[in-house]
Amino acid sequence: MKEKTKIAIIGSGNIGTDLMIKILRLSPSLEMSVMVGIDPNSDGLARAKRMGVATCHTGIDGLLQMPEWKDIEIVFDATSARAHHYNWEKVKAFPDKRMIDLTPAAIGPYLIPPVNFQDNIDVPNLNMVTCGGQATIPIVAAVNQVAKVHYGEIVASISSKSAGPGTRANIDEFTETTAEAIEKVGGAEKGKAIIILNPAEPPLVMRDTVFTLSEEADRSAIKDSIAKMVQEVQKYVPGYALHQEVQFDVIPEDKPVFIEGLGYRQGLKTTVLLKVEGAGHYLPPYAGNLDIMTSAARATGEYLVAAHAKQ
Repeated sequence: MKEKTKIAIIGSGNIGTDLMIKILRLSPSLEMSVMVGIDPNSDGLARAKRMGVATCHTGIDGLLQMPEWKDIEIVFDATSARAHHYNWEKVKAFPDKRMIDLTPAAIGPYLIPPVNFQDNIDVPNLNMVTCGGQATIPIVAAVNQVAKVHYGEIVASISSKSAGPGTRANIDEFTETTAEAIEKVGGAEKGKAIIILNPAEPPLVMRDTVFTLSEEADRSAIKDSIAKMVQEVQKYVPGYALHQEVQFDVIPEDKPVFIEGLGYRQGLKTTVLLKVEGAGHYLPPYAGNLDIMTSAARATGEYLVAAHAKQ
């Protein structure tokens, strides 16, 4: 039996810890080698130690000095956009290492596993966009496979309890990165992203609304394309689902809507309502926004291993 691919996770907060537990419990091809943080008293590092994983509390610089470093092939970065720039400067000096970036830094190309993985198999630094992007861009892409999307807008509503300091510090990057990825990966001419921190008690699971304005097309074909895409995402995020039936509205030629940067457009408006419930590995089930990021990152690592095994 082939040995698993050794990986390291930088960032011992909620996202990094949840990713570690997912890999330890679920991954058939990835092996936890080192959990890296900067706070020696963090719960993530304590859990890693209890689970038999080597730890380092001096960041990427400490990881480079560890004997485990030479055997690590994939590094997951679950820190912040700013920290990722520093971490990548260190890692890129080692051409045998790949980096999967869970921050909004977007140094490497945006990666949505069921949409554009095949186009980025050999890229050394892959960016997982944002939680909102992972949830909604597959839907924009699904519509775009049937009819050219002029405009894609997403609204991600997450429980305020699931938004830690990293998420809150990166709100601007979230909206900018997600909007750009709606265009570059989803295929929309123009993209817009909005995030809402919902303070409701008890906390609500992640909800996402996707609006697209596209050329006129067969509605059944669009529904089928969306359904197939949902099934693809469910392969690594079982709690991902349509919340309601797909809705359609016609924007007639004599009553076009104005879209900043595009001008007046008419066509078919598609509305898709989603919910994302987490698996509850480390984070509560309502934190689907964090779960979809760690699940997509794990899937990307596993896809990389499988793709290179075929080469």
